[in-house]
Amino acid sequence: MSFKEHREKLYRSIPENTLVIAYAGVPIHANEDDYHAFEVNSQYFYLTGVMRENTAFLAYKSADKTRETLFIEEPDPHSERWTGKMPTKEEVKAISGIEDVQYVPGLEGAISMYMGRYSVERAYFDMYRCGMNDLPDYNLVMAERFRKAYPFVELKDLHAACVPLREQKDADEVECVRKAVDITRQGLEFVMKNLKPGMMEYQVQADFEYACRRLGAARQSFPTIAGSGINGCMMHYVTNHCEVKDGSLILLDLGVKYENYCSDITRTYPANGKFSPRQREFYELVLKANKAVAAAAKPGVTTRDLNDIARKVLGEGLVAMGKIAEASEVGKYYMHGVSHSIGIDVHDITFTGDVLKPGWIISNEPGLYVDEEEIGIRIEDDLLITEDGCEVLSKDIIKEPDEIEKFMA
Repeated sequence: MSFKEHREKLYRSIPENTLVIAYAGVPIHANEDDYHAFEVNSQYFYLTGVMRENTAFLAYKSADKTRETLFIEEPDPHSERWTGKMPTKEEVKAISGIEDVQYVPGLEGAISMYMGRYSVERAYFDMYRCGMNDLPDYNLVMAERFRKAYPFVELKDLHAACVPLREQKDADEVECVRKAVDITRQGLEFVMKNLKPGMMEYQVQADFEYACRRLGAARQSFPTIAGSGINGCMMHYVTNHCEVKDGSLILLDLGVKYENYCSDITRTYPANGKFSPRQREFYELVLKANKAVAAAAKPGVTTRDLNDIARKVLGEGLVAMGKIAEASEVGKYYMHGVSHSIGIDVHDITFTGDVLKPGWIISNEPGLYVDEEEIGIRIEDDLLITEDGCEVLSKDIIKEPDEIEKFMA
């Protein structure tokens, strides 16, 4: 992975006399003894490739050159005895391509040096927040601290600067997503081999996560959704605590991270290995919409265009089935969009609009949610936008109803 090229793209997009200060983040206590699982800051990872907490990246772009330094914890034999080996300077140099690696206590002195000796007009920190009531991210906390120390320096959002760069994936990033998708395929095949009525939803979840962990996926892209029956009609159902009944469908929305890049796949299976005629009727309609979106996805098309295609296919199909009187009523059974970007974050945010470009990776996820019949169906693939169309990265994850029934038999 060329994290150096990621940084060069950033440097080309920002003005001179600018500091970039990015923190990996710190572990957060869950209780007196333990921590929540650490998630590295996405912008920090994109620029460095380092996934270690308590590390930081500092760069200064001037008229003549850009100076960059990575700060890590000094390996300590006592700490390593308790929590494992810490990365060395040589190891993070190899990952990041940054030659100047120092220890974290030197970070504030380095910032002070740039502020005292150079003309720093602005500083980039990741200041993104999902919502007003969210607790501030560590990067935002440090940005506020910097603002108080240097109120004359303009603060800029590193998240807003990196997102447009992250939208178009390079070959290494695509390969990571491709690998994540393939691990997801194998995890789903393990699920299909073991799925049967009477299982609990959390057991289905456990089968998937067990298989993927054995295949080298360090973690899930997001909490696994395993909704059977009416639970499959809930978009982000994650409690997974109900029994999978005979004759029901189970909707599995899931994915894994490989080298910190996500897959996001949804498949819907019959618990007993056989679709009922009614289930198959709805399933084939969703599959038709899925294929129509994939056929239309190409550079210049917008995600809104793709959603209109999905709505048209689903709406017309529901009219033919007698579920709605007019295609415009499709929102009764299809209430979300068909696509979002995928990358380091499973819902990669886009700032340049929704016009597709080569190198984008997006989801294709039409669905129908029929509460009164306890039928929830979503079929989601990951699409790589190419020069003249798209590649379905998840094409090997079977979705034809006959293939599913044959495999489960």
